[in-house]
Amino acid sequence: MRETIYIKNMVCPRCIVAVRKVFTDQHVAVDSVQLGEVFVTKSPGLDTLELIRNDLEAQGFELLNPGKSAIISKIKSTIIEQIHYSTEQLTVNFSTFLSGKLNQDYSSLSRLFSSVEGVTIEKFITSQKIEKVKELLFYDELTLSQIAYQLDYSSVAHLSAQFKKETGMTPTSFKKQQTNKRKTLDNL
Repeated sequence: MRETIYIKNMVCPRCIVAVRKVFTDQHVAVDSVQLGEVFVTKSPGLDTLELIRNDLEAQGFELLNPGKSAIISKIKSTIIEQIHYSTEQLTVNFSTFLSGKLNQDYSSLSRLFSSVEGVTIEKFITSQKIEKVKELLFYDELTLSQIAYQLDYSSVAHLSAQFKKETGMTPTSFKKQQTNKRKTLDNL
């Protein structure tokens, strides 16, 4: 029977490689690894699981028990993956997308997320989008119009207003700065 093991703080493709290595080093056969999840065919024993927990913690990850923490981690990793790594735009809004991915009602996901994280899912999505905007501005490969389109903003004005609200400066002002004021994904 396939089992899912949930891992906190997985935010990028390098995290997938690092987590896969931890499981491989402990001789646990892994079917696949995604942001926040490891799928194994055979559940590791308690002793092995404790070794995995220690190895993961040494690298900044956390083994989660199934339940609320796992759901929160899945919400975050789904949002991060969609905003930072997906090349396809959403054809539905984020609430419908998350409900479909997690097979749960959005209102219950939203209540759980807010109660545990202290911010709404919408606020988390906004902060992720703003960090992606910062990255795209920093690399200066796309126009603001292209960035707005790529991140599914209704207009450049909407993107600019949200950017200013979050950062205190306009995208143009940010672009003119020489310093990189971006946060790493695991610090969001």
